Amino acid sequence: MIIAIDGPAASGKGTLGKRLAAHYGFAHLDTGLLYRAVARALVDAGKPLDDEGEAAIAARKLDLECLDEERLRGAEMGEAASKVAAFPRVRAALVQLQRAFAARPEGAVLDGRDIGTVICPDADVKLFVTASAEERAGRRFRELAARGDAITYDEVLADIRARDERDMNRPVAPLRPAEDARLLDTTEMDIDTAFRAAVAIVDAAGR
Repeated sequence: MIIAIDGPAASGKGTLGKRLAAHYGFAHLDTGLLYRAVARALVDAGKPLDDEGEAAIAARKLDLECLDEERLRGAEMGEAASKVAAFPRVRAALVQLQRAFAARPEGAVLDGRDIGTVICPDADVKLFVTASAEERAGRRFRELAARGDAITYDEVLADIRARDERDMNRPVAPLRPAEDARLLDTTEMDIDTAFRAAVAIVDAAGR
């Protein structure tokens, strides 16, 4: 079974993806880490984030087993990832990597922004997880503050809105719900409530 989870930044899709994978014994891939890793490679090499050619080279060299999640988290990499993710050549370079992961025999949960529409259009279950920009900013602010990042709520909210604008309006694989995706608005939900709602959707699909 393949579970595709899409949604904007800080909607809770990553946490939900991890919990669903653990619940069903599936493999999990946060595809946003791939774009963060591309951005991290450019930054580490002193390359500009607007160089699509260098970004595509970095994408082709990615190894899923070598992703350093600790170095890829944080506001800086989130903003940088949103920029390189808009490059068609970067997205093309990562398509097969993601599809190969989805084909794992034990089942897979992938979360991102184009899983149900581009990467796994035939996924068994598609969820589009969302929440208001203000709620998402609050979640991300608390997460970053806990990490020790010096950033304000207003800065996080501005970043969330800018990323939404880029993600929804890029020419290749824009963020949008698949036609057959189930919408899960988590604005008024804690993670346990959202998880129970998602499990109910997945279980219903598997019957």
